[in-house]
Amino acid sequence: MSNPRHPKSYLLVAFSAAVLSGCSGIRPASYPQENFGTANVFSRSFPGADHSSCEAARRALLSQGYVIAESKPAFLRGRKKFQPDHEVHLEIEVSVVCASNSAGSNSTTVFANAVQDSYSLKKSSNSASIGVGALGSVSLPIGSSDDALVKVGSETISAAKFYDQFFGLVERYLDDSSVGGNEEAVLQKETLPAPSSRKNALGSD
Repeated sequence: MSNPRHPKSYLLVAFSAAVLSGCSGIRPASYPQENFGTANVFSRSFPGADHSSCEAARRALLSQGYVIAESKPAFLRGRKKFQPDHEVHLEIEVSVVCASNSAGSNSTTVFANAVQDSYSLKKSSNSASIGVGALGSVSLPIGSSDDALVKVGSETISAAKFYDQFFGLVERYLDDSSVGGNEEAVLQKETLPAPSSRKNALGSD
C-alpha cells in the first residue's frame, strides 16, 4: 500500500495552482504606445498674451479651411472634413488651449491636439413583407438601399510635421500687428490729435 501524501504537499500543489491561474489572468498594458516624454510635439511657446496666441491659432485654422466649432479667449476647436475615397470619409478636429506661462508674464504656451476620425459608407437593403395566404408573410427585397456613414476608427495625430506646420502658421499670424498684442498701441495712436491740431491748440492760448 502506498503511503499517504504529507499535508504540506497538498498545500504546495494548491499554491502552485493559484499562482498559475493568477498568471494566466495577466493582460498586457492597454496603451503600450503611450510614452510621457519631454518632446514638445503638442506645444509651443510664443511671446504675448494668451488671447493673442489663440486668435492667431484661430486665423491659422480658418486659413486652411477649418470650421471653428467653438471659440473662447484661451480655447478653440476647429474641424475639417476629407474624402480620400468614395466610401471613406475622414474628419480632423483640432483643439487648442492657450495658457500664460506665469502671472503677469508676456509669453504663452499653446497646446494643440488633433484627432482624426474615420468613417466608412455602409449600405443596408430595404425589404418589404408580403402576405401569402397560409404561408404567412414573406420578406422580399425591394431593390433600394440606405447609405449611412459609420465611424470605424479614431486616432490622435502624433506626427511632429503636422504640428510644426501648424505652429509655424500660428507664428506667422502672431507677427501681424493686429494679432500680436499691439491693439492698445494702435488705439492710442488713433485717439491722439494730429500734430497740426495740437499746434493750433497751443497757439490759440
